Formats: sequence, structure tokens, C-alpha cells
Amino acid sequence: MYLAKLLLEKNYNVYGAIRDATNPSLINLAFLGITDAVQLISTNLRDLSNVIRLLEKVQPGEIYNLASQSSVGRSFEQPIGTVEFNVLSTINLLEAIRFLALEARFYQASSSEMFGKVEKLPVTEEATIHPVSPYGISKAAAHWITVNYRESYGVFSCCGILFNHESVLRGKQFVTKKVISTAVRISRGANEKVTLGNLDIQRDWGYAPEYVKAMWTMLQQETSDDYIVAAGWRTACGNLSSLFFAYLGLHWEDYVVIEKNLFRPSEMQIIYGDSTKTRSKLGWQPKISFKDLIHGLVEQERGCEQTVST
Repeated sequence: MYLAKLLLEKNYNVYGAIRDATNPSLINLAFLGITDAVQLISTNLRDLSNVIRLLEKVQPGEIYNLASQSSVGRSFEQPIGTVEFNVLSTINLLEAIRFLALEARFYQASSSEMFGKVEKLPVTEEATIHPVSPYGISKAAAHWITVNYRESYGVFSCCGILFNHESVLRGKQFVTKKVISTAVRISRGANEKVTLGNLDIQRDWGYAPEYVKAMWTMLQQETSDDYIVAAGWRTACGNLSSLFFAYLGLHWEDYVVIEKNLFRPSEMQIIYGDSTKTRSKLGWQPKISFKDLIHGLVEQERGCEQTVST
């Protein structure tokens, strides 16, 4: 959604591929004030013929593939569906570009989760890929498919390897959204607890609206390449959660319940990225501080919750 807003600000015509354009959820578009500016088209990304018809109709100059089953936890429950959709959606888009001989530039949303068992930190673009979840496996496959179409067919295709990028528009199944929304409700008098899994895992946290700028910039280069996008702010999930509660004047220990069933069968204990290449070649760097990230996410959630309640 933040990418759509950025593209509109740059005077692009923006089309959004959606499963059912006749009954779309417009909450996030409405939150950003761009509901009427994005043209939604019903698309089955699993069906190559459908994707070909879409691209033939739109004739896009740039394609950003952000479609995926993106929950790591859910991927353990739905491994086949996760791998099937994340891989097929990617290869169908790339094959449609090749089939139609489009000059379109292609962005693939790769993920830090595909590195899995890292041998050296921080992670660079050359790190060995050893995923530890069905989601990571699906993203690794889609990543190498994108690289292959660049190397074998000459498609201008970039992989943005993004580490955790947070925003108020995160789905409810993601830990940051879960923690912040619960904490805001508690601060307003709700009698709730937040259930979490492994609090010791450490991740590299950043701000989504800043990351989409890096995504767009990748497709403006003379040649296509792969880039890690990471803020370099790593901390444990438990510490991050405590900071959200503390900003609201709450002691998080009073409201957190640990549930073993939320622990994943296999997990990356710590991972963070080295975005030197992205900063030097694209001129990108995060502009807000980690403190501002914490405060901003809570304030945005407050505003979002207030809008819903009124």
C-alpha cells in the first residue's frame, strides 16, 4: 500500500492485482487516502493465461510482485499452499513478461527468512541460503527463479531482500501489530492479555514506508541486481514488545502470556542484515531513528483504533 502511494506521488498509473476486485477490502487504501487512485483488477496469479491477459491489457512499465502468503507461522500450518502460491505467482509473472516480450522492469519481494541458518552475521547478498521454514523455502525458490530469468532471458528483474519492515497496516497475525494493537486497547481500559511465543529471537526492524523507496529505486537503475534492505536496528522480540508497552506507560510483564504452541518447529534465533550495497549504490538509508519507529507505530495505531471506534 505504501508503494502504491509512492508511485502515485510520482505520477504513475497504478494497477493492483487482487483476487476479487468485485468485493475488495479497501481499509488500507482508505487509510492512505488513495482508494480512488488505484485501479484494482481481479487476477489469479496461479493461472499463467490469466496473468498474460492482465499484462497484455495493462502494458506495465514496472511490476512489483508483493503478492505472497507472507506469514512464517502460517506456512508451517499450510506448507503446500505457501510454496505453491509464492512460487507460481512469481514464475507466472516472469514468464508472462518473457512470452509478451515486454520491456517491463520486475521487482521481486525476497525475504531475509530465506537465509535461515546463517553462518555469518550481518547477512550480505552473498550469504548462503538455508531456509528453516516453508515460507523461507518458497521465498528462496522465487528468489532464484527471478535471478534465473535475469540471467537466462535478459529480464530486468531485481530482488529486494527485505528484513522486517513494520507499519500500522501490518496484518493482525504479525507480532508487532498484535502487540501494539493489544497494548493500545489495554491503555484505553481493555482487560486483555497478549499471547506470544519465543521472546528471545532477534530481528532487524525497520519502517515500511522507507523500505518502499529502496524498492522503487532498484528499478530506476541502469542494470538489475539484488539488494538487502535493512535498517540495522536489531533487538529481541521481548525487548521490542516491552518498548511498545512502556511508551504507553504500561509494564508489559503484567500483560504478556507465553504459549508454547506459538513456538515454531524451527526458528532463526538471530538475524540482521548488512545494507552497505543498497546504501552505496542506491543512496538509500533509513531516516527515522529506532526510538521514532517505536513511538510512531504506537501513535499511528492509536489513530487507527480511534478511526475504527468512531
